[in-house]
Amino acid sequence: MALFAVNGATYNSLVPRFPALRDGLGLSNTELGTAIAAFPAAALLVGVAAGPLIARLGSGRVAASVSLLGAALLPLVALAPGWWALAGALFLLGITDAWTDAAMNAHGLLVQDRYGRSIINGLHATWSIAAVGAGLLGAAAAGLGVPVVVHLTVVGAVLVVTSALAWRLVLPPEHHGATASPGAGLGGVLTSWRVVAPLLAVAGLMVCSGAVEDSSASWGAVYLRDDLGAGAFVAGLPFVAFQATMTLGRLAGDRVTDRVGPVAVARTGALVAAVALVAALLLAHPAAAIAGWALAGLGVATLFPLAFAAAGAVPGARAGDGIAVVGFLARLGFLTTPPIIGAIADASSVGTGLLVVPVAALGAAVLARSLRPRGSAASAGPAGSARGEPPAV
Repeated sequence: MALFAVNGATYNSLVPRFPALRDGLGLSNTELGTAIAAFPAAALLVGVAAGPLIARLGSGRVAASVSLLGAALLPLVALAPGWWALAGALFLLGITDAWTDAAMNAHGLLVQDRYGRSIINGLHATWSIAAVGAGLLGAAAAGLGVPVVVHLTVVGAVLVVTSALAWRLVLPPEHHGATASPGAGLGGVLTSWRVVAPLLAVAGLMVCSGAVEDSSASWGAVYLRDDLGAGAFVAGLPFVAFQATMTLGRLAGDRVTDRVGPVAVARTGALVAAVALVAALLLAHPAAAIAGWALAGLGVATLFPLAFAAAGAVPGARAGDGIAVVGFLARLGFLTTPPIIGAIADASSVGTGLLVVPVAALGAAVLARSLRPRGSAASAGPAGSARGEPPAV
């Protein structure tokens, strides 16, 4: 749980401070958006390297060591003297996030196997709780005028210590062989259309869901402050509200999915997110924006977990390879949406740019059918069942 908490708090500590970083460096919205895009770009370029690293060193050791490195990078973001330095620091942070994400979830599934029951949703809820806490702390720091470098240095130090302690508690690498699953290796996955097609559909769903999730993080504070005139503390609340309701959705996700199935859960949630965000943008009031993102967080709470579970159950692919491929592709959503919204915001307003987000939610509703369980793998147990226990955040 400590690894999920560190990962949830690391990047999300930055989110409420993006307006201050933008203003301190004199950046435009487009420049801020492209700098933020360096974070997912790093994952796209080197994220798949996590697989060989995990195979060599073990998921627990990789997760603990790389999360420690990511936490140590936080002060560098605050100290960036210009756009290139900010983008470079976020690029390095993106590498550590991608590798930690893959490794901690692989390790979570390993621990789940030893428990003999599903615990992965609880781990995801831990991630969300840490993200909410980091967002609240960041919003409070912004409201109180705490310098960005002081805030991120203190947070980074706490997370470094937590990662070091987690290193001592992870399972040793020799236990990893027990979780191997049958199917083609990564090369076989990429050359078989029968395997690639369902993975692409799941990845498309995740791209759309990622656009919704990223909107609260990258643009919620900017929208409330620039378009709606909110103060620094209130401007940080859309992200906090989104993460809080997403946590509640993940805590209840298994029970609801057991009752109605993953497709119905995902489709209904995506439609709720689309309607809520359209209403919030039309009303153009801080309270409406906070409420809209809160409903959107509840709506998309299960999309990433259910999508990773579906990817891990695609026939013909090992669970880890399917998860790695869709995780790699899903980060396209985090790469493409910030600069698109930023460019529209510079040409018109942030609110106009954010109209992209409910459109993405509608796309997720259309692609929800890709979560339908396939073959025998769908009932293979907690790591890849139709219930949708998620193997990644």
